[in-house]
Amino acid sequence: MNRVARYVIAALAILVSLHYLLSFTHEGYGKATSLSGIKKTFLPPTASTQDDLDALYNSGRLPNNTTLSIQPKANATFVILCRNSDLSSIVNSVREMEDRFNRNHGYPYVFLNEEPFTDEFKKRLSVLTAAPMEFGVIPHDHWFQPDSIDEEKAKAGREKMVKDNIIYGGSVSYRNMCRFNSGFFFRHPLMLKYRWYWRIEPGVHFHCNLNQDPFMYMQKNNKTYGFTITMYEYEATIPTLWGHVKDFMKRHPEYIAEDNAFGFMSPEGDRYNLCHFWSNFEIADMEFWRGPAYTAFFEYLDSLGGFYYERWGDAPVHSIAAALFLNRHQIHFFDEIGYEHNPYTHCPKLGNNWANGRCSCDQKRSFDYDGYSCMSKWDKFMGLPSS
Repeated sequence: MNRVARYVIAALAILVSLHYLLSFTHEGYGKATSLSGIKKTFLPPTASTQDDLDALYNSGRLPNNTTLSIQPKANATFVILCRNSDLSSIVNSVREMEDRFNRNHGYPYVFLNEEPFTDEFKKRLSVLTAAPMEFGVIPHDHWFQPDSIDEEKAKAGREKMVKDNIIYGGSVSYRNMCRFNSGFFFRHPLMLKYRWYWRIEPGVHFHCNLNQDPFMYMQKNNKTYGFTITMYEYEATIPTLWGHVKDFMKRHPEYIAEDNAFGFMSPEGDRYNLCHFWSNFEIADMEFWRGPAYTAFFEYLDSLGGFYYERWGDAPVHSIAAALFLNRHQIHFFDEIGYEHNPYTHCPKLGNNWANGRCSCDQKRSFDYDGYSCMSKWDKFMGLPSS
């Protein structure tokens, strides 16, 4: 063995000896030069549990207590009435709401159903947002047809509507929904802690970014009821409703607001023109529904049985109440919220709302001034120029 080789071997022996000495005497050096330490340095990380995976990839999920906005928030929630079978369509609705607005605000969601939601339903919804979500069952008496209803009379009414080809004319569950939305959703235990709500339905679309918080706008500007679409009701579904409304007005003049919006629905003061706010979109103050005027109004209508003998909808009931018991300036049209519920779409047209919201809707297809829309009547009533 030549002299160079002997020097190399001697140097290696010294290095190995120093390595083992330092490994035993310096814990940090030992960890850094172990096989596992070298593997961590030069190979991609791995994870053996779901928690490890979450920590490893941090895939956008925020802790449940994360504050998403430093702006003040209202005491508000989204409320969604749906069934387990609506899963795919409600996932789409919530995903769009998050993308267009709520990812910056973190408002909670309340889901309501006449039967318990499945674990699969809860799992699919809960991954969409860090915002709190609650899932509730509707009390029996708030959903199902009351025992006070004469079923033979109600059945005859349904059969006539089916014969007349009236949409949902034969459906009891649709009537349950209308009655629940008219008088009970804001009484549900999960809703009692909130003041404001935004109603969302399965399969709806939100076409524009929202650059301001509509809840806070309502709160700061003394607004009570907000809408995006107004249209005519099917008269055959509410043949006696207006007469009962006038009877209630005579019995309770103390509830009628000054400078109200009654003239929007009855310009002549007698006949109902059938205009109403389409209530599948609502942003409103539940203190109004919980107050004495609306409570008396709903209980009076409910006692008459028209939700089942006819097919009174929550849209005309809510709209008429807002028109009677609120000052007209407490009702607000949200032009900037691009909204679609098949087959109708509201697409912003005022000022720069469409461009500022980066809206995906086609302004030429907006329902606002369609022949079946009441928007031009609202503009005229409020003294606004129609587009």
